[in-house]
Amino acid sequence: MTNPGLRERKKRQTYETVSEIAIRLFLEKGFDAVSVAEIAAAAGISKPTLFRYFPVKEDLVLHRIADHEDEAARVVAESGEAPLVALRRHFLEGLEREDPVTGLNDHPQVLAFHRLLYGTPSLVARAHGHLERQEAALADALGGDLDARLAAGQIVAVRRVLALENWRRIEGGEPVEDVRGDAVAAAERAFGVLAGGLTWLT
Repeated sequence: MTNPGLRERKKRQTYETVSEIAIRLFLEKGFDAVSVAEIAAAAGISKPTLFRYFPVKEDLVLHRIADHEDEAARVVAESGEAPLVALRRHFLEGLEREDPVTGLNDHPQVLAFHRLLYGTPSLVARAHGHLERQEAALADALGGDLDARLAAGQIVAVRRVLALENWRRIEGGEPVEDVRGDAVAAAERAFGVLAGGLTWLT
């Protein structure tokens, strides 16, 4: 009998491998120019098998950021700090280590991935589901009521706008080191505004 842990590891490995193959093809040829059949053939699996892992083509790309859906919720749940304090610290630490999620990263592969994501309308539309799930997870971590849902929406929006601004500047040719100071200052201001309106989270 196959060990359940081994089965799960193999499943995760298949997700990673197929997603990486698909993203490589999308970057080479463009999202719309690559068929699901082509991806399945390159991965050595059938189309039905591919669809069991990825119900829609866009999920082949968004799989790379799927593990961030509950990141903010985990930060709140695992920290002994007030929620906004923990989330502010987490975002600033992300800027410090140039986490791609913060937008402050100029690695060619990271820039290419973001170009693919933000430059493909169907991926942008599908990514809204990712943001909704991120909000829902954070709202649950904050208590789950209406106030928690309103706060989660604001926090997720702030993090998204900060990251997008960082990416746009770097994509426009500015070096990371030139953007870093402004990125930190903007994050400090934004979380300060949040703290002023969401005092129950500070």
